[in-house]
Amino acid sequence: MLDNKLKTPFIALVGAFALLASAPSFAQAPETPVDPAAAAAPADPMAAPADPAAAPADPAAPADPPTMKHAGQLNVGTMFMDADIVVKIIMIGLGLASVFTWTILATKMIEFRGLNRSSDGFIETFRTAKSIPDMNRIALTEEFDGNPLADMAAAATQEIELSRQAGLQVTGEHRDTTLSRAHAAVSAVQASLARRLSGGMQFLASIGANGPFIGLFGTVWGIMNSFIGIANTNTTNLAVVAPGIAEALLATGLGLFAAIPSVIFYNYFQTRISAFGARSEGFVAELMNAISRQLDKGA
Repeated sequence: MLDNKLKTPFIALVGAFALLASAPSFAQAPETPVDPAAAAAPADPMAAPADPAAAPADPAAPADPPTMKHAGQLNVGTMFMDADIVVKIIMIGLGLASVFTWTILATKMIEFRGLNRSSDGFIETFRTAKSIPDMNRIALTEEFDGNPLADMAAAATQEIELSRQAGLQVTGEHRDTTLSRAHAAVSAVQASLARRLSGGMQFLASIGANGPFIGLFGTVWGIMNSFIGIANTNTTNLAVVAPGIAEALLATGLGLFAAIPSVIFYNYFQTRISAFGARSEGFVAELMNAISRQLDKGA
């Protein structure tokens, strides 16, 4: 009986040791918690910066969108400065053409105003002449120097005087021959008058006809460069191509700016030239009649 009493506690002690051996170890140190203040502390400023080249680029990250050149500052000056050299040359040429066009307008307006005023005074004085020498004296007056009508009268009367000095008969049966020589002298002055009045008209006609096409060539060249820029940047963003297209269209605008006034001024001065040509023809008829009357008188 005693042995059984000793045996029972011994078995219980063995079972307790077996349970301890099979249970998880409680001797392991618990995990140390992270201090939030230490995690939020800034990096050491003395530490070496990370090499940006070492960091791999993220292929999925979106690229920065291209920005418009001269955004908010695009004007005629910046468009000209940024234009291609070919477009710049075209713009400069069209600008000079426009300046010359307006210069011709001012010059010919002054010329026609003075021409009409001088012609009015000459015709009024010419009609007071009583003989061919009187006509010649009035035509050679300094007041009418350079007037084409005065030059016509001087050429006709001097031709008659030269015929007299050469011993030729200018009246009677030789009257028609004398008038023919006088008319030929007047025709030479009329030809020089036509060249004088048509000065600058060919330039106006050329700019009026070709100015838009010259500007269009600059536009084609500029837009071609814009498409090249699209291919190089691999984007169709309007911010990339808008400045180039604006520069190209500026060339067309300058072409029209030069051509439109040229056409208007050409038509206007052609009308003025035709009107003065008709006036000179009327004076030639009056001059020949006056000379014919004097020749019939034997003067």
